[in-house]
Order: sequence, then C-alpha cells, then structure tokens
Amino acid sequence: MTANQRGAFLMMGAMAAFTFNDTLIKAIGTSLPLSQILVLRGAMASLLIYAFARYQGSLHLRLDRRDWGLVALRCLAEGGATFLFLTALMRMPIANITAVLQMLPLTVTLGAALLFQEAVGWRRMLAILVGFCGMLLIVRPGPEGFDAASLYALGAVACVTLRDLVTRRMSAAVPSMTVTVLASLSVLMFGIGYSFFQDWAPVSAGQLSLLAGAACIILLGYLCSVMAMRVGDVAVVSPFRYTGLLWALILGWLVFGDWPDVLTLMGGSLVVGAGLFTLYRERQQARR
Repeated sequence: MTANQRGAFLMMGAMAAFTFNDTLIKAIGTSLPLSQILVLRGAMASLLIYAFARYQGSLHLRLDRRDWGLVALRCLAEGGATFLFLTALMRMPIANITAVLQMLPLTVTLGAALLFQEAVGWRRMLAILVGFCGMLLIVRPGPEGFDAASLYALGAVACVTLRDLVTRRMSAAVPSMTVTVLASLSVLMFGIGYSFFQDWAPVSAGQLSLLAGAACIILLGYLCSVMAMRVGDVAVVSPFRYTGLLWALILGWLVFGDWPDVLTLMGGSLVVGAGLFTLYRERQQARR
C-alpha cells in the first residue's frame, strides 16, 4: 500500500477504537456514576500512556512559561470536554452525539478566523453555515429550547474547539506525548474532584474488565491517529475521521438498538459534507 493508503486505514482504525471506547463507557454508565468511570478509566489510561511515553523517551517537562500556560489551558479544556461529552453520551444515542462532534473541523476553522485572523474565504464560511444548519437538525431545539443533552453536546464541541485552537498555538518544542499524558492526568484529576459530589457504587469484575478494555482502546486509538498523521498526507488522511460516524451508527444499532431518524441523518450528512468541503478548500489553499 502507499503511504496515504496506510494512513487512511490507520485513521479508520483510530476512529473505530474511539467509538468502541464510547460504546463501552455508555454501557457501563448505566450502572456506575460518571465520576467513578472517569477515575477508574483515567487511572488505567494514564498509566498506560505514561508507560508508553517513557518507553518512547518522549516525555519532557522542560517547557517555557508560555507553553506551560497553553498546556494548562488545554488540560482544563480537555477535562471539561470529557465531562460534557460523557454526560451527553449517557443521555442521547451515540450516533447523535458523534454526529454533533463532526462539527469540529468547522468550529476550529471559524475559531481560527475569529481569534487568530486566519484567512477564511466565503466558500468555507458558507460551508460552516451549512454545517451549523445540519447541527440544528440533529439537536432540534423545541419550543422550550435545547434539552440538557443537547446543551452538554454543544458544550463538549466548544471545549474541544478551544483545546484544538490552544494546541495550534503551542511551540514545536512541546512533545505530543507530554501533552497527552498531562491531558489524561487532568481528566483523572477532574474525576477525583467530581467524586466528592457523587457516591460510588461497587464494581464487579466484569465492569472492571470493560473499563480496562476502554483504557487499552483509548491508547490504541491514540497510537493509530498519531501514526496516520505521520505516514500519510494530512489533507488525504483527515477526511477519514468521519468514518467514526459510521461506526457510531453501527454500534448504536447493534448494542443499544438506536437508529437515528430521518432529520438526524440529514443533519449528519450536512455536517459531514460541509466538513469535507472545508478540508478540500484548505487543501486547495495550501497548494496555492
């Protein structure tokens, strides 16, 4: 296979891993409180990621003050995004929340234009508008406004957008594995703090096994996504992120018996189409 073909398969594998992780967490969430899930999975995932970073020799904490500030802000956004996403995941079908998250390429492009004055042409701005219309078809505010699940999902999109924009401002001296380890630890610390407001439940061997599997799958997803970016052209590989929506549709139907209605599918199609067009235009601009 060519480098781009390998990158595409690795990206599809990463999206499959992340969606399987979401499925396991949603299944466990029916019997364990969210704070307990965050702590147990976070502890196991942090240990695995730390061990891998030490094995690679890519864990370096000698950063300048500016980068430390950006890393701290990113960790806060990571903790908020994880909490909001998992809360929404427990309250809405996995395909719906995954479809909402496909807004990220659009929101990051818009955020870069507003905050960093990056050039965004009228075509991409139109694509962003179409994507937001698709998002409204998915969350569909009623006469009373957005329900709680929709608000959590949109809050997760906002936090991940902030996380990605902050990441773009970091210097090249900040290793990716260092950021990943600190982000995982920040989610763990968030879960520990949240535990003071929730009572924990007894954990069975089966539940612990599922949490351990989720932690391993997170590491696998991260490795596949990093390798995909390294072996293939980013402009070619990035669109395959949208295969996560296909996995969410399949797993949501097989595991939970959920299948989105017509309006949700239409909204998801608009969001994905707008995101793909935005990636295409960014590739054209890079060539120019």
